Order: sequence, then C-alpha cells, then structure tokens
Amino acid sequence: MFTKILIANRGEIACRVIRTARRMGIATVAVHSDADRNALHVRMADEAVHIGPAAAAESYLVAERIIAAAEATGAQAIHPGYGFLSENPGFVEKVEAAGLVFIGPSAASIRAMGLKDAAKRLMEKAGVPVVPGYHGDAQELVVLATKASEIGYPVLIKAAAGGGGKGMRKVERPEDFKDALSAARRESKAAFGDDRVLVEKYIEKPRHIEVQVFGDSHGHVVHLFERDCSLQRRHQKVIEEAPAPGMTDEMRAAMTEAAVKAAKAIDYRGAGTIEFIVDGSNGLRPDGFWFMEMNTRLQVEHPVTECVTGIDLVEWQLRVAAGEPLPRSQDEIALCGHAFEARVYAEDPARGFLPAIGTLHHLAFPASVEGALMRIDSGVEQGDAISPFYDPMIAKLIVQGSDRAAALSGLAQALEATQVAGSTANTGFLAALARHSGFAAGDVDTGLIERDQTSLVARPEASARMVAEAALAASGLKPAAGSDPWDSLAGFSHFHPLSIAVELTRNDETVPARVTPVDGRSAKVAAGGHPPVTLPLGDGAAVHWPGHVTVFSAGHAIDFSLRDPFADADDSAGADKLTAPMPGLVKMVNVEAGATVTKGQPLLVLEAMKMEHTIAAPHDGVIAEVAAQGAQVTDGTVLVRFEESG
Repeated sequence: MFTKILIANRGEIACRVIRTARRMGIATVAVHSDADRNALHVRMADEAVHIGPAAAAESYLVAERIIAAAEATGAQAIHPGYGFLSENPGFVEKVEAAGLVFIGPSAASIRAMGLKDAAKRLMEKAGVPVVPGYHGDAQELVVLATKASEIGYPVLIKAAAGGGGKGMRKVERPEDFKDALSAARRESKAAFGDDRVLVEKYIEKPRHIEVQVFGDSHGHVVHLFERDCSLQRRHQKVIEEAPAPGMTDEMRAAMTEAAVKAAKAIDYRGAGTIEFIVDGSNGLRPDGFWFMEMNTRLQVEHPVTECVTGIDLVEWQLRVAAGEPLPRSQDEIALCGHAFEARVYAEDPARGFLPAIGTLHHLAFPASVEGALMRIDSGVEQGDAISPFYDPMIAKLIVQGSDRAAALSGLAQALEATQVAGSTANTGFLAALARHSGFAAGDVDTGLIERDQTSLVARPEASARMVAEAALAASGLKPAAGSDPWDSLAGFSHFHPLSIAVELTRNDETVPARVTPVDGRSAKVAAGGHPPVTLPLGDGAAVHWPGHVTVFSAGHAIDFSLRDPFADADDSAGADKLTAPMPGLVKMVNVEAGATVTKGQPLLVLEAMKMEHTIAAPHDGVIAEVAAQGAQVTDGTVLVRFEESG
C-alpha cells in the first residue's frame, strides 16, 4: 500500500479522499491555485503545493505542475478526484511515465469511453443495448439535420466529449435544429475543447439510472448495484438515490449484467459508472434501457452507493491501484436500506439558477435528523468564499434510512434545517423537491423539475414574524449566558423600558422596528406596523452578518439589508441598464447600438462556469451601448445600456 499520495483536485472531493487516506494511515499532498491558498482541502492535507494562478487552465489542468508537485513531495500515486484531469488519458500516460501510479483506469480504457460516439459503437459490438441515434464522424449541418429527421423528433444533441449536461440541447422541431446545434457546439468547445456532437432519439419519459462498477488488475469486475439520477436540471444531476425506485429483480439483473459486460469489454480497472437512459413510461422492464455513456472515474454521487453497500469506494480505489484484488466478490456485496444525496450549490433558483459568489458568513447543518442517518461531504467551512473560478458546490448532503420513505423524510428535514448566509444557496428549492408528492411516490423522470419548476423555485414572502426575527437579530441582543443573577437585569433602566431602534430594507421597502428586552432570554419586537410579538433570544431563526440579516425558513434564506446612516444612497441602478449577474465572458452579442428591441429579446450570451446564460431585454427600448463580444466582465459590469425613455 502507498505511504503518500497526491490529490490532483480541490474542494469537496479532495477533502473526501483525504479523510479515507487518513483513516488508512496514508499521508496526503494537496495542490492549490492562488484562489485556493487557504481552502479547506489545503488545511486538511499533510502537505500542500502551490501550482499556479486561479484559472483552472493555469493550475489544476496543468499536468506537468501536478506531476512535479508529486515528485517534489515524494508521493507515490496521484488520485484525480472527478472533473479536471480525471478522465484525461494523456495525463494518465504522463503520470505513469514519471514512475507514479494513477489511481484510476488505464489510458486505453479512458480513451475507449472518452468519446460518446466511439463508446456506443464499442458497446454495440459488446452486446450492450444502445439508444437509437447517429454517432458517426460527419459533422456537417446537412448530415446531422438529415440524421435527426431519420431518427425522428424530438432529438437530443450531445457533446461527443465530456458530460455534466454541457453541450447538450433538446430539439423539438426541425426549424430549431440549426440554432441548437450552434449553441451545443459553442458550449462543448468551451468546456471540453472539442465541438463535435452526436444526435440521439429523445426518450419522452426518460429516467437516468446508472450502475457502479469496479474492476481490478486481476481480471475481476463486480457491480455495486444501481443509482437513480433522474432528478436533473439542464441535464445536471440534483438529487440522486440508491437503489432506484420501482426497480425489479429482473430489470436489475439485466442492467447490472450489461454494466459488467461493458466494463469487461475495455478491461476496466478501478471505479467506474455505466450510465443508462431508461424508458419509464410503462414501468421498468429489461427491454427498456440503453447505454448512454461511461464515466471512467469516481462519481459525485458515490456516497449513496457507499451508504447502501457499506463499502468505502475511495478505499477500494487505493487498494486496486496498489495492485490488490477487489476486497469482496459479487456474492459478498448486498443492498441495505435506502440513501439520497442532495447537491447544495451556491446558486439562485429564482434567477434561473445563476451561480452565486460571496463569503459564507454563516454556514450551519443540522446535527441529526429523525429516523435516518446523515452525512455531510463539503469542501468549505463558515468564513470561506465561493469563488467564480470553480464549481460553486457548498456541500453534498447525504441521508440514509431503513427504507425510501424514511430516507426521504430525513433528507427533507436536513435541507430545511440547513442555513447559508452571505451567498445565495439552493436549499429551499431542494427542500421543496424532497417534499414533492410525485417524487415521494417514486414517479420520477428527468423532466420533473422542468415541469414543476415555477412552484419548486418559489420563495416565501417575508411574514410579520420573519420581519420581527430579522429585527431581533439586527438588534444584537444575546441570551443570558448562565445562572448569574445579574443576567436578569438585561434591558433594565430606571425610568422607562430600554429599546433598540432597527431599520430593515427588503425589496426597496424600508421597515422600521423597535426591540425591547423583556428579560435575559426574550424580547418584544414591534416591526412594520404589526402588533408586537415576544420572541426568544438566540433561537437560531436568524443571523446577523455585515450589512445584512438573514431569516431561515424551510430551507429558504430571507435576506434583509440594514441601513447604514453614514452611507450615501446609491441611486445609480435603474431600468435603463443591465449589469452582469456574475463574472464571466461575453460569448456572443446579438444586437448593436441603435437597435430597437422588444421585451424578452435575447441581447447577448454570457459564459460563466462553462455554462451559457442568455441575457434578455427586460422591456422594449433602444440600445445605446452594448458590451463587446469577447469581453471579460465582473459581477455588476454594465452589459447593456438603453437610451433614456421619453
């Protein structure tokens, strides 16, 4: 077994690998960019090496710097995590050429599955069912459009390289194919450096079910059952579970057999996932699933498999990479209970899930949930910043129960009790999803979120009690610290009750409030003209952070601004300009100065975190100024300015 490994990654997965390595007595080396100098994975590792600037292309994606760091620290092997260089066969070859061990599959296996079109042809030869589609080399518009018509609309355009929903577009009608193809190619080129695509039949009620496989260097391959990843938004997974709801013994046998067959076809070694698209319109059946792709790495959602099998997949990765055989045979791997994983991201569901940056001034997870076990996998702590340079994941919240109902109830409880302030998070959306009646009944497919998105992303209005809780938090009053008799005099004055004036702002509306201590453990709050209410001090319903107060309710964070009497009012913002909602690159500009536009018309495309976001006109008007195509902008940069009306 190795004595020291280097982790060529960051964030949550780097921290996850470090925990297992530490338990096994293996020393760890972290690598970090300028932006991650003080990151959690750096603080956790035994050693850390700086590898470059914040941009991933100049740090985490530079193979030579990572290998040099491993050589300088005496690491014997490199764990790639997921993302970055984890599925780059050239990186594997460089690692092995340096005399180091790559903790993952061979370069040949990665190449075999790296391009979706080639992988599907390989699977067809191996006898694995493949979804109808065009996976050929010809990329001309006329060829692809003709193939789409032959397959039959709706079709799905997918990037030939990569995954994660990037470079993917559903096309309903022939007349929309050209624009969808252009968008898919741009996004694929930006994310993977390759703009080739394939075209497939779009399954009307699709489910995404994947099988975890594991192989060693002794010719053994096993499966660790399935995961259902059907709850997706823009083809990106949101909540995953194991096992899949509605799975039959017959279907499981057929699907796991196909997955093992796929892994053996490429002599696979290490952890991998065979992803299948499943027709869920008439229940799960052995003739209703097709190979979609293989992820030749550890998956983000691997913890749910760990929960239901009792197997540490990272430990297996390390043992297999060290040349050991698989720790268990297929007959020794069994399912137990049910597990869910929810991905908590710094993003704003109410604004089209735009990524959100900022400092996590407050971050708290519940200590436990009723009727289930809970696990938090995170790469950040309170006080850390969400950077615009990388994936905005805050944590993976994993809950395990004796059955699906218990696990789902625990997941909803955990999400509703999670508190994030300083950066917008998707916890309210996830909590609503966990309480969704269709999801609870197991009636899932990849279109569920899109169909019910309006209700799922809805935010609660600030109630009178929420306003009172915000005012109380803003007052700074704390509960009595203990049994000191002087604590009972909190708020005491000789002639009249001592009170604290607070001024809150929400949605441009100012709300005055007055907080009066009652004793050392409660206070009376009068806010916004509502009748006074008495609230306990320190109940955790709201937190005060610089310039703001946040009230928490069912996973939602309701923010209030606090008026600074010494600050000048900022009246520069208005309806006559559009600003960048996040740092990014102006990928495409559709209008020019002097153009007349209508409300909802796409004006430009902003690329951020390798995803494209369309900026549309908020109203009719005439363009006075527009950002240049190719411009790198920061949060708040003016993208479009309209001529003044009237």
